[in-house]
Amino acid sequence: MIDYDLIVGVHSIAAVFKNPKREIRHIYLTEEGKKDLLKRTDLNDADLRKIKSTMMDSHGLQEKGKEFFRELDVDFTRIPSGVFLITNKIETFDNNWLYDQIAKKDDLKILCLDQISDVHNGAAILRTASFYGVDIVILPGNKSFGFTPSFYRIASGATEFLNIVQASNLSKVISTLSSRGVTCIGLTEHVESPITPKVLEDAKLGICLVLGKEESGISHSVLRNIQHQLALIPAGETRSLNVSVAAAISMEKCFT
Repeated sequence: MIDYDLIVGVHSIAAVFKNPKREIRHIYLTEEGKKDLLKRTDLNDADLRKIKSTMMDSHGLQEKGKEFFRELDVDFTRIPSGVFLITNKIETFDNNWLYDQIAKKDDLKILCLDQISDVHNGAAILRTASFYGVDIVILPGNKSFGFTPSFYRIASGATEFLNIVQASNLSKVISTLSSRGVTCIGLTEHVESPITPKVLEDAKLGICLVLGKEESGISHSVLRNIQHQLALIPAGETRSLNVSVAAAISMEKCFT
């Protein structure tokens, strides 16, 4: 069983150093990669001396990376910036942890992603979620993007600042959140009861914004448990948006 994450991208690597729940096991880097990492982040030589590191030439680093990609069973993509990091897997939480948080804190910002499997969209959405100070991100146990090296690169470190819940039954989770006073809002084209400003004003126990797959939207089993619906009304001829762009607009409406 794989017990590590491979992190690429200098900003993603720097963010791992700020996450106390990460166990940094090994960093592989070229001379140029080291310079780039120190130049573009707030890390310094002292940070790197605290962990196990291996200096390599560019070819050797790519070949070493291929070994890890094969072990992770993901397609190899060239490692950027001449550096990658091995750390323990990102910590995730279960439903009971989620419900405990609701009981402890009001005004939570919760984002739920239903069936979003594209790595680029998933990473971009989580990066935006971190920008808007989202407290919790709920992901399904399957039919979701994975925490691959490409995901970490695109997310640019955002995952290190988010609490991730992996739920096996999203419809049950949404139903439970609603019953406990969280205002659940689904982004959908098929609006039956449009959201009003008063809904957001009255959401004292927190908001859970639910986003669905780009092609088909939120699954029926999840949508029927959502109290309120949000639609983005086009003003021009283009009638649809990429889900990561729609997610950013929706978070601006719901979380600010």
